[in-house]
Amino acid sequence: MTNRSTEGEMASIARQHYDAVFRFCARRVGIDRAADVSQDTFLTAQKVFHKFRGESNLTTWLFGIANNECRRISRKQRCEPVLLQIDPEGPADDGAESAIVDRHALQQALSKLSAEHREIVILHEIEGLTYEEAAAVLSVPVGTVKSRLHHAFLQLRRSLFTAEEAAR
Repeated sequence: MTNRSTEGEMASIARQHYDAVFRFCARRVGIDRAADVSQDTFLTAQKVFHKFRGESNLTTWLFGIANNECRRISRKQRCEPVLLQIDPEGPADDGAESAIVDRHALQQALSKLSAEHREIVILHEIEGLTYEEAAAVLSVPVGTVKSRLHHAFLQLRRSLFTAEEAAR
């Protein structure tokens, strides 16, 4: 494959996957940094595209690169983890106040998770990756993904149960 065809193929891949990569990055480093990290992701992908063997989904491969870029920028700029923004699912109604409390409690519970546990919850529950895809993104065994997810859910349950009791 020539350099020109690789550039054309990467341009097509970037057009097709940019929004997903941007959302992925925004959840990790914030909206302010997401555009730069997304661009770095596609630049890195272009440099190493020849190494893509097709053993995983292209999106999973890009998320793996994006994950590494997010880690790099977080270390470099010593970023605090971004609180996951949880949007309401529907229009406000009589229970809107309790829904806000629940979203706030969930955001607080997520912020208490370790980086590894928060990362796996985002990958699996928010991004919708399978265990295998999340394992490929993180370069860990599938069993590690399942274990981290299990422990993250245990901690989330404890945090949310404690928050619910405190609210009463």
